[in-house]
Amino acid sequence: MAMQRTLISTLAILSFASGCSTMGSKPDQGTLFDDFSYADTNAMSANGWHIRDKAGLPGVEGAKWGPGSVTLVDDPQRPGNRLVRMTAHTDGTGAGTSQAQFCHARKYLEGTYAARIRFSDQPTMGPDGDNLVESFYGITPLAQPLDPKYSELDWEYLPNGGWGEPKTRLYSTSWQTVQLDPWNAYNQHHEDFHSFDGWHVLMMQVADGKIHYFVDGKPFDTHGGRNYPVAPMSISFNLWFVNNGLLPDNHTPREYQQDVDWIFHAKNRVLSPEEVEAEIGRMRSHGESHVDTVPAAEPPLSSTCDF
Repeated sequence: MAMQRTLISTLAILSFASGCSTMGSKPDQGTLFDDFSYADTNAMSANGWHIRDKAGLPGVEGAKWGPGSVTLVDDPQRPGNRLVRMTAHTDGTGAGTSQAQFCHARKYLEGTYAARIRFSDQPTMGPDGDNLVESFYGITPLAQPLDPKYSELDWEYLPNGGWGEPKTRLYSTSWQTVQLDPWNAYNQHHEDFHSFDGWHVLMMQVADGKIHYFVDGKPFDTHGGRNYPVAPMSISFNLWFVNNGLLPDNHTPREYQQDVDWIFHAKNRVLSPEEVEAEIGRMRSHGESHVDTVPAAEPPLSSTCDF
């Protein structure tokens, strides 16, 4: 009996150290995988992706969303591969600003999330220096100030700083709830102050009251407690400018881009970074460019990229 207790304790320690949980032993309850091998955004939309075209938060007051802000392009580094490209423009004015966002259905909660994303430190056109946010996240719309059913898990990259801090940084943030005006936020976050220009795999394990964040297979931070998500979320990608963070209005056009290679979610399964990469490799080797077996929420929920 003593040996059995020792073995159980040892296994528990190893499980915690690896970021895994007992949820990982559950059978497959649904998988989302998309490597965005589409000819155009119409085909992408047919598989449940919504490209935002409605005005509103976040970002610059008066900014537009779409059309043309989300496109499919060939991957210059991998022949035959396609990428989703988000493009945001500004001339320093709200009316001259266009931001980009696309999202999937509100049906994601516990399990493993991962995406391969290219962050950019410089604009593709015009002077550098605008405060912008390059992001990947899960979110439940904020129905009211301090909404108790609000949930949000964020990756946000600010190459030119913002929000009162000029340094380049990557955030992981887990939200319990928020009031926008006056600002009152309940969340837990971690910042890493250096450049993340280029391709990265961002990952979240959501299980047993904890959110484990990883970048390129390495632990980034762990959140939990009251900041643990409580409602189904939409998976979303967003490229937007910080309000009051634009360069002075000189009417010089600037353009910024963020690319997405693939997205993956395993419902109610906790996978290691190595297991996620293996799953991606397996599906791609079998020619599976799109898999969506994650059940819809009951009752079905809107997936219109609401803030």
